Amino acid sequence: MVKSIYLFTFSLLLCLPTASTYAASKSILWAGCGITKKAFMAELAKAYEKKTGITVNLKGGGATKGIRNAVKGQIDIGGACRPIIEGHPEERSAYQVPVAWDALVVIVNPKNPVKSISVRQLQKIYLGQINNWKQLGGWDHPIELYVRRGKISGVGRTLRELVFANFQQGFPGAKHVVRSSGPLEKGVQSNIYGIGTTGISSAKRRKVKMLQLNGKSPSYENIKNGSYVLYRPLYLVTRGHHSADRKVKDFITFAVSRQGREVIRKAGSVPYSDAMGLVMKQLEQYDTATEKGLTQTSQN
Repeated sequence: MVKSIYLFTFSLLLCLPTASTYAASKSILWAGCGITKKAFMAELAKAYEKKTGITVNLKGGGATKGIRNAVKGQIDIGGACRPIIEGHPEERSAYQVPVAWDALVVIVNPKNPVKSISVRQLQKIYLGQINNWKQLGGWDHPIELYVRRGKISGVGRTLRELVFANFQQGFPGAKHVVRSSGPLEKGVQSNIYGIGTTGISSAKRRKVKMLQLNGKSPSYENIKNGSYVLYRPLYLVTRGHHSADRKVKDFITFAVSRQGREVIRKAGSVPYSDAMGLVMKQLEQYDTATEKGLTQTSQN
């Protein structure tokens, strides 16, 4: 299923129309994943308005709403940090275009002395098998893990895929269950014993420390070359390629154009087409996780 999703989104990227001139001054409504918004959408919207005079209004709501509201036609473009989920008819006709790469980062309070953990240790924290900071070289105090509610949020689903190879994995180590990434980040920022996972674009705007994973920091180059292992695509979503109107198609074409990619780079994110090798690398990581038996029995 994971492989088919990547091949599907890559084929969509290749099928985008060429840019056309759209002179009429109209607005575009974008809504969805807050991490995608922070990663590049604000800068991309500003650049597009300067180029065309068309305003791109940005709202939040999360990846699921971004996908499903785009399908319903309630917004022009959705933002998502996860692919569509098979078996959910409300997402079936979503058309997704991968635009950039994002990293999932493990965050702690800046005063926490721990600087680096392994992916295996991260897995054990979520399973409740590592539950004290002294097991990681820190204080002798229980770990307070913050997690997102539900299993289909962008961060939660990607974490389950890349760390557990199990989309239904439960997190018995959780001490705080919150509704979105914002409360998670704020909780860790104010709690010296807290830890959680979020998108790097969002974490950069908080007073938190990002831990190294397997000895690698989530730097731009480490994300681009795949040596930092937790990364995922960020998507623009419409109701369907053929049903999207011209202004929407033109904006998406701009986003993946040379000028759009430069805007995304300057915003600190890796354009999707700059690191196409990550697609196969991530599939290999998923297969390795499965083969090594990292999938754990789901605990709800």
